[in-house]
Amino acid sequence: MSEQKDPSDLPEPAGKPKLARSDGPVPLSISRRQQARRRILRTILLSGGVLGAAASGYLPVVYAQKQRLRPPGALDEKDFLSSCIKCGQCVQVCPVQAIKLADLLDGFGVGTPYIDPREQACDFSCDAVQCILACPTGSLTYEKPDFLGVRPGAALAAKPILLAKEKDAEPTLNFRERIGVARLTRPESCLAIKGKGFKGQARGAEFKGRMRYMAVDRWKPISIADHPYDVAECDLCARECPIKGAISIETVSAPDGSKRKQPVVHEHCVGCGVCEMICPVEPTCIEIVPREVWRA
Repeated sequence: MSEQKDPSDLPEPAGKPKLARSDGPVPLSISRRQQARRRILRTILLSGGVLGAAASGYLPVVYAQKQRLRPPGALDEKDFLSSCIKCGQCVQVCPVQAIKLADLLDGFGVGTPYIDPREQACDFSCDAVQCILACPTGSLTYEKPDFLGVRPGAALAAKPILLAKEKDAEPTLNFRERIGVARLTRPESCLAIKGKGFKGQARGAEFKGRMRYMAVDRWKPISIADHPYDVAECDLCARECPIKGAISIETVSAPDGSKRKQPVVHEHCVGCGVCEMICPVEPTCIEIVPREVWRA
């Protein structure tokens, strides 16, 4: 019986080139490797883009609860967001450029007007509140229609008196509701409570905020950096508040029984934000709580 031979041991046919045997996969050429890398990168980028677009759809939900201080006369938040057409008319007429338009981080409120009082408060330099007059939809209004209710504590007991108009025939602002309330959030850093004075520029030389100073020009707001202070006891929040009787420096009893002076916010506060803007302490010790109501 003849012995079987392994086919691999058989001689190659004449004229046929002998192929080299390899124990692993045949290596790819440089061009093939580059194509493979490009395919992987495209897959990664496309996947990231799809996931990013899907996640961006949830941003309005995530940031919907972020509170913004709305311009004077703003409706309650839900009604404001549903009626504002984001036209920017209020932004254009503000004499101190206090009103900004919200970006994507404001969720469902993207494109709507708001005020950052620490950067630039509403000091009512326009007297007649031009943003309300410019609003075409009633999102900012002097008086709500009857079918829109007023939240308890949001209504003002009386029309606020604007100090800049106190000697005019009509000194009041035609406001019915406040847009927020000032709160002393960091009393431990308040200069008035510490019994300290203040000298210099309230927010430093680089601060761009502006305000109307009656002693300088009733009609033209000037840079706060151009109006330095020199007071033995700090009272800037009460001194520059544009609403009569909204904030004062009072002598109160401390928890240890001692007497001290501190800012006290009163029911006349409309939430304009001047006290927050002018506070020389960093971070500010007094802040506006947007849409806050009065609590006696």
